[in-house]
Amino acid sequence: MINKAKKNNCVFIISLILTSVVVVTGMVSPNMFEKISRSMFNIVINNFSWVYIIGMLVLVFFALFLAFSKYGNIRLGNDTDRPEFSNLSWFSMLFGAGMGIGLVFFGSVEPMKHFIKPIGAQPGSGEAAKFAMQQSYIHWGLHPWAAYSVMGLALAYFQFRKGAPGLISSIFLPILGEKGVRGPIGKAIDILAVFTTVTGIATSLGMGTMQIAGGLEYMFNIENTIKTQIVIIAITTVLYIISSTSGLDKGIKMLSNVNLSLAAFILIGSIFIGPKLDMIKNLGNGGVAYLTEFISQSLYMDPTKAWISEWRVFYWALWIAWIPFVGIFIARISKGRTIREFIIGVTIAPALACIIWFTVFGTLGMNLGTEFAATATSVTETALFKVFSNYQFGNILSIVAMILLCTFFVSSADSATYVLGMFTSDGDLNPSNGKKIVWGIIQAGMAISLLLSGGLKTLQTVSIVSAFPFTIIVSISIISIVKALREEVKQKHKSLSYRHTEKKY
Repeated sequence: MINKAKKNNCVFIISLILTSVVVVTGMVSPNMFEKISRSMFNIVINNFSWVYIIGMLVLVFFALFLAFSKYGNIRLGNDTDRPEFSNLSWFSMLFGAGMGIGLVFFGSVEPMKHFIKPIGAQPGSGEAAKFAMQQSYIHWGLHPWAAYSVMGLALAYFQFRKGAPGLISSIFLPILGEKGVRGPIGKAIDILAVFTTVTGIATSLGMGTMQIAGGLEYMFNIENTIKTQIVIIAITTVLYIISSTSGLDKGIKMLSNVNLSLAAFILIGSIFIGPKLDMIKNLGNGGVAYLTEFISQSLYMDPTKAWISEWRVFYWALWIAWIPFVGIFIARISKGRTIREFIIGVTIAPALACIIWFTVFGTLGMNLGTEFAATATSVTETALFKVFSNYQFGNILSIVAMILLCTFFVSSADSATYVLGMFTSDGDLNPSNGKKIVWGIIQAGMAISLLLSGGLKTLQTVSIVSAFPFTIIVSISIISIVKALREEVKQKHKSLSYRHTEKKY
């Protein structure tokens, strides 16, 4: 027990010091923070963009391989275990944790930006619309969910089937062994997971704060200043700490169901008021382009690096930064499911939902023309509200979108505080409220630091830089997962062979 406590304190204390230093630096000297992050960003983009590009495609193929391989029937838990949550509650929780604010923030603005600045097409043309849909599907379709599924599967497998703690380091038991995982290497992996999670979530919270503040200014003339943004973060921090300390079955599950209901309402409402035939057309054209050029687009590298860093690498880094917390969270709620059921549920269903979402909101924006799109996207955080203002009942949908942003904000943050509590409590499935509160405050502080240091640009820069080391961790985890699954199948065959021999004699 003494050694365990020391390990807990070691990971918790070092992670807390590391993240606190970054938070304080961002608050005290935002200009220096921005310069340092920009310098590190340039190093990563100029030398390692290909790591993100190839790494994410490998994760997609690996996830599909696991789903349809001989390992697909292995259950995440004992053979007699069955799912704890219904399919609807399960989907709503993983969907809210996996995407959340990003859907509302980028739903209209990304397709519109691609529409007015397409690669290889005339702005505003049919080809530009197809390009806009294709790129949105690439960024929000199979890639992020496949990445989440690989990490979530690994964590659920080692935690529920092998009895290992709910830690990222546990995945590497087949490679490092018990001593290696419990030693300095394992601790370093867990500390890196904590830091990556904090910066990844802070990026999302920063975007959500900017959009909530932008919506308040656009609809209610409340000035969008850094003070307003800090007040928004303070209020939502109190809410998500209350939610996270109320437990998984109460706060997080309830909020996730609310998110799904509000998202469904705003999606159906947008379909009702929008150009339905254009939505169907864009879905068809964009979907065909997405599927037929999936591999070539997945490997696309922009020679100038400008477009690739602003879009592809930014998204891949953001998803990788979210992998630790989304992975452990969906692992926690997926005990009892088979590998095949898990992979299909975590990849196909949410990816389809995201594709439909971007089709609907992207079409609403593009249907208003290139001049409108250029004006609306000049201020990213108000673009959605400007789109809604051009449609009947748009004001109602704008208010619902504001509420959805808040609930997504709270559900993402409370999921993250729960996970960070686990990471710094030796994988305890019920971390103390004290640690949840500490990490809730740290997340809020990190979001404020990023906003003070340059807003959206700094959010993008820091997410790309912080995710890079974890890209290596995720890549190595594939080897560990395959090794563990092979060993299990091998042991099962030996056991069956032994039983057959016993019966014979």
